[in-house]
Amino acid sequence: MSNKHLTQKNWTSWHHQLHKELLNDKKLIPNGANLLIAVSGGQDSMALLKLINDMKNQHKWFVNVWHGDHQWHEQSERYALELKSYCDKRNISYFCDRADKETISSEEKARDWRYKKLSERANQLLSENQKNINIYLITGHTNTDNAETFLLNLARGSNYAGLSYIEKKRLLKDNIFLIRPFLIFSRENTKTICNLMNIPIWEDPSNCDLKIKRNLVRKKIIPTFENMYPGYSKRINSFAIKMSNYNKEQKDLGRLAYLSCKDAKGLKRKLLNSLCIEARCTILNIFLQKNCTKQLNSNNINDIAASIFEKDRGQINLPERLKIIWNIDYINLEKS
Repeated sequence: MSNKHLTQKNWTSWHHQLHKELLNDKKLIPNGANLLIAVSGGQDSMALLKLINDMKNQHKWFVNVWHGDHQWHEQSERYALELKSYCDKRNISYFCDRADKETISSEEKARDWRYKKLSERANQLLSENQKNINIYLITGHTNTDNAETFLLNLARGSNYAGLSYIEKKRLLKDNIFLIRPFLIFSRENTKTICNLMNIPIWEDPSNCDLKIKRNLVRKKIIPTFENMYPGYSKRINSFAIKMSNYNKEQKDLGRLAYLSCKDAKGLKRKLLNSLCIEARCTILNIFLQKNCTKQLNSNNINDIAASIFEKDRGQINLPERLKIIWNIDYINLEKS
């Protein structure tokens, strides 16, 4: 970074940390990129918008904002209009979609709706752009979100992938990338950023509803553990990073093992059964993922592996009208 940037009034240590992150991984958000930032109005997304917008000239970014109005509270429309005014004053292109609150009655449905609308807006930007450049969907996920996700997935009985660190970058579809550059910060960091830089926030009242599982983890469970074991969240994040690396290693080794167990007739049962239960589950999971779009949880796969080991013949019904069948020699999938 040049001395000029260091002496700018609006250049803070937070800008410096994000700038350093981008320099260390120049492919994360490349110079000249077309950005579509998902902004709820809360502290995480507003801190993200502020820092990204301050840095846009330096990186020659084209910044656009998308806001999803869930209509979960009476002030949601006013919040959307005030956020639009905030963007208009800064010459930031603003898009907003309103949901039918009856169709997004759960956390999962609301998340699916947001990503669907974000993708639609990204496609709109792609079609309007005369140049053949990618669209980068930017979200304000922090490492606190990662700790929450880890605990929720652990409680659900997730596999290694679910316990891994949230990916910083992934391809959603052709020319559209999902980017999470704020994983270097915590929610305490974004609160400090907003307070010190006088950034307005529009907090959704539903964030205080403890009937929503993530809110319960955020407001009660993590603070309780932090009081018992200070630094708890940081250690969860460190462990999740290790799980990500372990998961990548497992995937590579699992693919090699799967290729060894498979031939034109199916999975070789005797070879599979010669392995430990963990290896058998990994190979069966790869086998099922190639044919079944609905992922089975680890307990289901463990039960299938145990049945195949214990019985020379059998079949088990799966989602999507599939069934796994086996005899003494081979394991296969059939449509029922």
